[in-house]
Amino acid sequence: MSERVPPHLYFVVSAVFHYLGPAFAVLLFARVDVLGVAWLRIASAALVFALWRRPWRAFAKLDHPGRRLLVAWGTVLAVMNACFYVAIDRLPLGTVAAIEFLPVIALAALGARSPRNALALVLAVPGVYLLTGVQLAGEPLGVALAFANAVLFAAYIVLAHRVARHGELSGIDGLAASMLIAAVVVTPIGGWEVIPALTDPVALLAGVGVGLCSSVIPYVSDQLAMRRLPRATYALMVSLLPATATVIGIAVLAQVPSLVEVAGVGLVIAGVAVHRQSPEQPTPAAPVERAAPPGRASALAAAGGRRS
Repeated sequence: MSERVPPHLYFVVSAVFHYLGPAFAVLLFARVDVLGVAWLRIASAALVFALWRRPWRAFAKLDHPGRRLLVAWGTVLAVMNACFYVAIDRLPLGTVAAIEFLPVIALAALGARSPRNALALVLAVPGVYLLTGVQLAGEPLGVALAFANAVLFAAYIVLAHRVARHGELSGIDGLAASMLIAAVVVTPIGGWEVIPALTDPVALLAGVGVGLCSSVIPYVSDQLAMRRLPRATYALMVSLLPATATVIGIAVLAQVPSLVEVAGVGLVIAGVAVHRQSPEQPTPAAPVERAAPPGRASALAAAGGRRS
């Protein structure tokens, strides 16, 4: 049945839910502290993937380097999502999403030093400058965490690529195992913030909904889309993700951007559309093998040679 649905529709579902989940998380911040929401999101996604894939079986078969790789991947995933959630609590969703693309483009430029990737950086850097210039005076911590999230996302792409090349792991099993590790790592960071919400079933169910919207639905949709879309078509469509985040920010959170912010997002979109990853980077055609950073991830990682 999945083959009857146009692949572009799967991409639309993935793109919307990649940012609809974080937008719902922002609304949930009124009932659960920020890091508590991050914990709920990772823990609920980890539970779904654990029930589906039983990733401990794959983990047990790995050698020590393979296990260390998964632990590193899961740790980066946990810290990245904590930074992302604190950032979107302080900055517009579209701004954080656009900043996230800068190291992705930089990785591509370092891997393939071409005029095309140089142009991508020339477009994206001033775009991010415009976005951060608007926010830096009022929310320096939010900007700092948005950049920390972006750097961790770049690290996530590199680690995901290494997992993809590991012969003993399938893509989804690797993602499932890393999500379980992330749930363990994020517990001392934000698990304690969930305690006051344990008597609030509405908040707990909403947190589970955030996990499903942010990780499960978009990941599955990504795989269905990227399996059938041409690589170039998918990469071009990924460039629209900052715009998707901005639109969802307007519709769900009433975060109406200024003209300067619109210009910044536009420059980042142009940079993502222009850039091309190097042959050594993971490609958009193999999303499951790279997996995606929770929260917004799978399609973003594909864009940069995938974040997530």
